[in-house]
Amino acid sequence: MTAGGGPLAGIRVLEFEALGPGPFCAMLLADMGADVLLVDRPQDPGLGFPHERRHDAMLRGRRSVTLDLKTPEGTSAARRLAARADALVEGFRPGVMERLGLGPDALLAQHPKLVYGRMTGWGQEGPLAGRAGHDIDYIALTGALHAIGRAGEAPVPPLNLVGDFGGGGMLLGFGIVCALLAAQRTGRGQVVDAAMVDGAALLTTMFWGMRAARQWSDARGENVLDSGAPWYDTYRTRDDAYMAVGAIEGKFYAELLQRLGLAGEALPAQHDRARWPELRARLAVAFAARTRDEWTQVFEGSDACVAPVLSFADAPTHPHAQLRGSHVSVGDVQQPAPAPRFSRTPGSVRGAPPERGAGGRAALRDWGFADATIAELRATGVGFID
Repeated sequence: MTAGGGPLAGIRVLEFEALGPGPFCAMLLADMGADVLLVDRPQDPGLGFPHERRHDAMLRGRRSVTLDLKTPEGTSAARRLAARADALVEGFRPGVMERLGLGPDALLAQHPKLVYGRMTGWGQEGPLAGRAGHDIDYIALTGALHAIGRAGEAPVPPLNLVGDFGGGGMLLGFGIVCALLAAQRTGRGQVVDAAMVDGAALLTTMFWGMRAARQWSDARGENVLDSGAPWYDTYRTRDDAYMAVGAIEGKFYAELLQRLGLAGEALPAQHDRARWPELRARLAVAFAARTRDEWTQVFEGSDACVAPVLSFADAPTHPHAQLRGSHVSVGDVQQPAPAPRFSRTPGSVRGAPPERGAGGRAALRDWGFADATIAELRATGVGFID
């Protein structure tokens, strides 16, 4: 593993193996220089989708030890590790860590400055707190899922970006950094309760303001930003690819028409909702006349807010992504680069996803454990690969 730089250099994070948003949160912290030690289970518990560990890109930049938390020796070792951490990330259902003797009351009693990050779907309390769920369930209760889709069609799951990653892992990462700043000022840690249902709701804040202003309707696919407006949508091209159009402002819409060769036509006014179907049909005919690459050239250098819709395979090859270095290869796995960018303390990918226990001995040494203590920890259940 490469030496750590980044704005979080020197911060130690203890992460307990979990699925989705917890690893994403820890990845963000590791990318920014935090020393993240992953507590893996001794055997793969079958979390998520089966694949080789090297393909689990969200585990990049860590080192690993293995612990069986179902044994007294395992939980005792976990407490000793937590005593050396600045922050902790766990993603179990409410009450699990408490039953293991690793809840926030126990760990903050031994280490009052610890930031204890908790990632759940429903939160630590409430009538749904103990229930299982996934991203689609959490965003369903917030209004976000209802709002995504076309008129007359079913809601469309937006991958698991809104609940797991935007409203979950990213929110927990933000919360942990906030709590770390507070701990530096006060000497006191605290619990960060990050629930995906809360975070997904927070991501919809703008739309609540628009509803209050009567600028947004709960009718799906009839609003400006949900495919209702013909000038904020995607259009099929001659080669069965797509172009994305976001020409909201009047001057950008005018340039859209000009680049499409429609500036001289007697078209409906941009904001004439009653004639939006007519306008959409005309735009669809125009875009269908050329290929995606041809339209990309037509709109090159323009402010019409039009872009090609790229696949995951295509995205890293776009000139803008290449110039900014928006993707990196870790081993043989291409993936997005760390973000955001910092002018003085840039983040970086510090290593490939670790196999279970990989780098554990070195991590324990870096965390201040003497060799004799490391040997003792190993004898009581801490597994690692030298």
